[in-house]
Amino acid sequence: MPLVFAGVCSHAPGITGRTELADPTVRDQFYAAFDGMRQALEASRPDALVVITAEHFANFFMDNMPSFAIGMADLYEGPIEDTGWLGIDKVQVPGDRHLSERFITEVMNGSDVAYAQEWLFDHGIMVPLHFLTPRYDLTIIPANINCQGPPLTPLHRAWAFGESIRAAADALPERIAVVGTGGISHWPATPDSGKINVDWDRDFLDRWSRNDRDALLDYTDLEIYADAGQGGFEVRTFIAVSAAASGATGTVHFYEPIPIFAVGCTVATYDLAAS
Repeated sequence: MPLVFAGVCSHAPGITGRTELADPTVRDQFYAAFDGMRQALEASRPDALVVITAEHFANFFMDNMPSFAIGMADLYEGPIEDTGWLGIDKVQVPGDRHLSERFITEVMNGSDVAYAQEWLFDHGIMVPLHFLTPRYDLTIIPANINCQGPPLTPLHRAWAFGESIRAAADALPERIAVVGTGGISHWPATPDSGKINVDWDRDFLDRWSRNDRDALLDYTDLEIYADAGQGGFEVRTFIAVSAAASGATGTVHFYEPIPIFAVGCTVATYDLAAS
């Protein structure tokens, strides 16, 4: 049946690991936006949530780095990081191997993807789930885009991957939701950590909200690296959700730079009903 929910959010580890160090007013507004996204997700009554994230070398490394990968297991564990550092306890997250296999089979009609029956969740998935599925009771289908190890997945292929996800969701009888997660501009694990290019972020979110394919694909990786840092390569996950939303208009519910979280913090959704 048609895709029931589409949105994007940030996943920086500081969002949960350095919560007490942030400006409480801005932090609480951010967390409230996450809670609003949770309520909207729950209201869509999904049977499964596809989380499109970036690979952080938790499961794949340069000896085997797929452009796209989707999980196919009944159970996932995370976070892979130290729980005290991330601020999230280790949990078991439900999957559904048979649903994932059918979903992957449909995605393969439009995009070449790898799949994995073992998958450890890092902060790229666990931070969003901490806010969006705090009871960890929703079936998760993890999906990775290579935003880390050159040669990176081309932006237009990330768009095609999103279209394949939409086609797969529409082809299945289950109610499928999708969330893309990453940063926008950020410079993680560098001396520039905490730097945020607010103007660049707002311009990108304007393109995202308008679901303007040409504008979203009108970046080079050199431009992204210069203006948004190596963390900016994660816009691929946001672009895939734009494609999956198939022309819908987006709303940015929250965007503010929170330097101690080391990212421009974002919560945004598409209005699928209007499209």
